[in-house]
Amino acid sequence: MAYGNPKNCLKVSAAALFLLLFQLAAGQDFTAADQFLQKNQKALGNELVVIVQKDGKPIYKKELGKDFTLKSTASAEELTQWFTAAVVLMLQDEGKLSLDDPAAKYIPKFEQYMKGYITIRHALSHTTGLDAGKEGVGKILNKSNFDNLTDEVDTYIAKRDIIANPGEVFAYNRIGIAIAARSAEAATKKTFDRLSLEKLFRTAGMRQTLFKSDNGKVDPLAGALTTGTDGMLFLQMLLNKGTINNKRILSESAVEELRKAQFPDARIVSKPDMYKDMDYCLTTWVEEKDDSGNALVIRQGLSGTQVSLDFKSNTAILILLKDPEGDKKRTIVTELMNLLKAQ
Repeated sequence: MAYGNPKNCLKVSAAALFLLLFQLAAGQDFTAADQFLQKNQKALGNELVVIVQKDGKPIYKKELGKDFTLKSTASAEELTQWFTAAVVLMLQDEGKLSLDDPAAKYIPKFEQYMKGYITIRHALSHTTGLDAGKEGVGKILNKSNFDNLTDEVDTYIAKRDIIANPGEVFAYNRIGIAIAARSAEAATKKTFDRLSLEKLFRTAGMRQTLFKSDNGKVDPLAGALTTGTDGMLFLQMLLNKGTINNKRILSESAVEELRKAQFPDARIVSKPDMYKDMDYCLTTWVEEKDDSGNALVIRQGLSGTQVSLDFKSNTAILILLKDPEGDKKRTIVTELMNLLKAQ
């Protein structure tokens, strides 16, 4: 009987031992999480990865499934929005646009339809004031029928009625994210998938992250593919106030901007039930904030792919499923997230 290379076995055992000792030294015990995953692995589709990282070091890692590892690609789901906001903020750092610029500065058709007062900030905070139509919470992760962002945004401009002044109502939908991404395209003369790859993914070392494109269209809300390793690089970059691997990705002020609750007094038109009591930053939910309204803990994810970022304890949690869709999976992952946060 062949048992494989003993050196490799020793290497894996040493890595596992190091992680266990690190957990014990830090006072963490993830036995309950292990038992929960074992019980629910089949219901979660068998293939998933879980990472908990504190102070830049992993304190818990799980790779479940035959071939699904930390380097396996899967849908980033709504974490994609966070990538989109980061790209926009990188352009602001470079002086190529501003969050408070009207989208009409880059897409003149807004003025033609008397909607020139919608800013990129409104777009990234779901407060454009445009009627969400059939693009509400229930269908937000559905594939887009548009060929490109230009066609999509032009349709919103021409056919979506104004239901409120920008900033007055919060309606969770894909309209604003598309407007922000299209504005970035117009400001740089590059498609958003190429812009994201050049600006963010390559620079941050997210080597396997990119936008999938089933029909040729880029979806800046939920259309990215990523890995556990790449997703954690992004989260750690934010915890590091904009740097990763000695590279400056975002300015400290840009990261602070990502942590500001936006329009907390806006009237709620549509909002996911799981986040119904939370304020909203730029593309993320505020689970806990300080007295000034700055987020201390932020979360993202409506499906089985979910992330949490805790600036108080310098901790990031990422749960990535190979197949993240389904209400049951979302419920189980939300329970797992809460369990990990408690431990």
